[in-house]
Amino acid sequence: MDHRQVINAVLWRTRAGVAWRDVPAEYGNWKTIYNRHYRWAVEGVWVDILDELRRGCDLPEGPDWAVAVDGTVVRAHQHAAGARHGPAAHTGGSVE
Repeated sequence: MDHRQVINAVLWRTRAGVAWRDVPAEYGNWKTIYNRHYRWAVEGVWVDILDELRRGCDLPEGPDWAVAVDGTVVRAHQHAAGARHGPAAHTGGSVE
């Protein structure tokens, strides 16, 4: 399996938000994809790839560039809505 196929599979899985076993067979064996992803993470390959992709991206804007993030699509986890909570546990600090 070539590296491009693994990168495409990892990106697809990240976008889809699915388990490794649910990666489509067209990308190859999910276990092979997972193992290479894990090995690359441990070896710092993903950091190197990201650094290479970012290299020179801020040149047109200069050192004062900013990132804009749109938070309108941020959603809470399904279990966060309407969950019942017990009383807060005392952590041992002083209460005033």
